[in-house]
Amino acid sequence: MARPIRVEFEGAVYHVMARGNERREIFRSDRDRELFLEALAECVARFGVLVHVYCLMPNHYHLVVETPRGNLSRAIGWLQVAYAVRFNRRHRRSGHLFQGRFKAHVVDAGAHGRELVRYVHLNPVRPRKKSEPVAPERAGELDACRWSSHRAYSGLAGKPEWLCLDWLNFWGKSLAAARRAYREAMAGAFGRELPSPWEELRGGLVLGAGPLWEKARRLVRAKEADEELRWTERQGARRVQQAVREVVAREPDMRVRMWARVRLGGERMGEVAREHGYRHQSGVTHAVKRVEQLARKDRLLADKLDAFKRRCSTFKS
Repeated sequence: MARPIRVEFEGAVYHVMARGNERREIFRSDRDRELFLEALAECVARFGVLVHVYCLMPNHYHLVVETPRGNLSRAIGWLQVAYAVRFNRRHRRSGHLFQGRFKAHVVDAGAHGRELVRYVHLNPVRPRKKSEPVAPERAGELDACRWSSHRAYSGLAGKPEWLCLDWLNFWGKSLAAARRAYREAMAGAFGRELPSPWEELRGGLVLGAGPLWEKARRLVRAKEADEELRWTERQGARRVQQAVREVVAREPDMRVRMWARVRLGGERMGEVAREHGYRHQSGVTHAVKRVEQLARKDRLLADKLDAFKRRCSTFKS
């Protein structure tokens, strides 16, 4: 299955979400949540991303991030690897923590910023059936939740140094007025059905229209063309590798076969090493170099290698 295309450009805003592998918990305790936020703080410092909104749920997380450098994949990829390593070390486990690649939707902040903040912050109290109203009695539960940016937006707690609260400007010009209007807007979300922002998602990729949608479409078309070219090149390389293998299939000297596959077929030494039972690719490296050293002194071996080169030179990738 093809990997989903990432649309990345400087200044883009994204809603990012990732679930635990097999929908299992990625946070088993408050210490795990602290570890994630510590990694998120490092991510902000390393990659210059702006975190506008966050919410940590037991088996997934939500972030709304802005990328002044256009480096979403590098930033979130680093975040997930860093946290997974620390989680696995803490819980003495191994293997994947997250389920596949993270999801990322490009967002028109001006048109959808307010509803996206509300959507992310309501996650801890939203009913399992998303179309049902949020129960009014759960308002206190939301205000008590420590693992989202809601308390920083509402003024119930101080903000982490790495959290950007610029989006409070959607509710007012002064900090006090914005927080008051934000709290009123959140209170109004309880007891009634709320439209999902994802009903307006375009192309499974963009929450927005107009220039942002057109820009995303152009970038997708360009990336699809690049992906098709890379796919064609990979397929051509595989055909060459298979042809070289067939040419040397009856060669009795295993070292010569490995030499041909690496030097003429362009196969990676690590792959050849695994196939021949080596623990490390250095075994193949030594074998290939040894064949070339012997060929400098052994005329028959040199002629054999030259014959293989001539036969394989007609293969096109």
